[in-house]
Amino acid sequence: MRTLLIPLILITLFLSACEHPVEDANPPDAVQLETLFQQYYEESLQLNPLQATFAGDHRFNDQFPNSIGPEHRAASLALQQRYLIAIEAINRDALNEQDQLSYDIFRGQRQRSIEGEQFPSYLMPVNQFFSTPNFFVQLGSGASAQPFNTVSDYENFLGRIDGFTVWMNQAIENFRLGVDTGVVLPRILVERTLPQLAAHVVDDVERSLFWSPIRNMPDTIQGEDRERLATRYRMAITGELIPAYQRLHDFLRDEYMPNTRTTVGMSALPNGEAWYAYLAQGSTTTDLHPSEIHEIGLAEVARIHEEVRAVMVEVGFEGTLLEFFRFTESDPQFFFDTGEELVQGYRDLQQVIDPLLPKLFEIFPKANYEVRAVEPFRERSASLASYSAASPDGSRPGIFYANTYDIKSRPIWQMEAVSLHEASPGHHFQISIQREMENLPQFRRFGGFTAFSEGWGLYAESLGKELGIYTDPYQYYGALSAELWRAIRLVVDTGLHYHGWTREQVLEYMSANSAAPDARAVSEAERFIAIPGQALAYKIGQLRIQQLRERAEQALGERFDIRAFHTEVLKDGALPLDVLEAKIDHWIAAQS
Repeated sequence: MRTLLIPLILITLFLSACEHPVEDANPPDAVQLETLFQQYYEESLQLNPLQATFAGDHRFNDQFPNSIGPEHRAASLALQQRYLIAIEAINRDALNEQDQLSYDIFRGQRQRSIEGEQFPSYLMPVNQFFSTPNFFVQLGSGASAQPFNTVSDYENFLGRIDGFTVWMNQAIENFRLGVDTGVVLPRILVERTLPQLAAHVVDDVERSLFWSPIRNMPDTIQGEDRERLATRYRMAITGELIPAYQRLHDFLRDEYMPNTRTTVGMSALPNGEAWYAYLAQGSTTTDLHPSEIHEIGLAEVARIHEEVRAVMVEVGFEGTLLEFFRFTESDPQFFFDTGEELVQGYRDLQQVIDPLLPKLFEIFPKANYEVRAVEPFRERSASLASYSAASPDGSRPGIFYANTYDIKSRPIWQMEAVSLHEASPGHHFQISIQREMENLPQFRRFGGFTAFSEGWGLYAESLGKELGIYTDPYQYYGALSAELWRAIRLVVDTGLHYHGWTREQVLEYMSANSAAPDARAVSEAERFIAIPGQALAYKIGQLRIQQLRERAEQALGERFDIRAFHTEVLKDGALPLDVLEAKIDHWIAAQS
């Protein structure tokens, strides 16, 4: 990794801060602040070339960083430290409101990145949910952001393959170091990861998903170039990629598996309680303690249960709450027969929902989205749905992935809520609007905060009746079921990683309090084990956005405009929840 030079503006700002205390310094103008952000973004792209590719910047498409290696980690830490010094040399009070917003976000991100260096996540670099090997397959199959249109595009990915094999070897080294220091994965996660790796160890190169770009090579590439690229891809797949997947698979099976732990929570790791608190605060962008989050979850589960009982009365169901759950997850009327029907159902919903959005919104993304089934190689462990962002210029649409695995665990009654969450006005809507805002600094256009984005997604689910859908009480039940699931996540995530629950305790709690079928319950429980704290973001974010809406409605009365409120929430991109709260409070005050 080449040494990164400190930009001139950083030297200037640092010297200025040394000569004059920050409170006495002459404030730099907005242009200088913007330059600082641009330089940080440029340096971060050099360290994180994949971020550039997904942002539509193709200068680094031939690079794959060894992000878990010591040199890259040291360079990343140095980057954060240099720019924290630079931003703190600026007099925040002299900035306008928009620049103060950027200042607060930027400074907080640098501080948090530096704080996180004490927790060695790089020693557990792969699991079935957080998987660079799975991500690389998507990238190399031509179904993601990596372009395969020209000869240069194809040659670029060959360069990425070289970097990826280095990363895979580094993962093995890091796993070994984790064994030596007691930072190891739970056994169940390794068991789930092994088949994902084995799926890419194929006998016939043309059965590899990495062969897809050759199979689908555009007609504009002909003759010698076409033959040369096919030969080079065949050699790369057989000589680099398949062996890399085989090495990691065999290492995890033969050497690492005997050293895995039977515990599943973060509290079992060295400094695990503090590590989990850090992850929880980062996920929620609040200072809520895991014990507080656990209690919020218990209260929300009880409240939503009462809402479900009201639906039971509406549909005339006679029985207990659990009997209603079992009925909705087993009666044949609630399920399609094929995955193709499920995907088409979501496509049909797109045509229903999009025309209704102007009722509640006055700003809209330019980019469209399309619905696809989750690929077979990852469908067993994937969540029920997910979203992959569109390119900033709209040339590549967003992708709403629907999981068709075990079709009898994908009830029709959840579809309207899932569509609102993943597509519009949820993730596709919010993320596309953010990325299309050319006036925002790059780190804000292409950054994000899980509590905001996932909180917005869950809040979007709550808008169904206002939009004019959820007319079927079972679809409204689907929204309540989804919200209940996010409340349950607060309970079980903190239960696992703070209170020391076992995997079996989590599954029992889910079974007793939700309609989750076994396949989903197992997948979700293992997701919480694999990515601690992430599941907290949804409900905490939704509750905060809903609280801010209620605050605005109460303060403004008849002057409250829901479309204007939604614009205010969305127009500055994803924000930490504390920053969002301060912004909305200021907006309310400005109208009073």
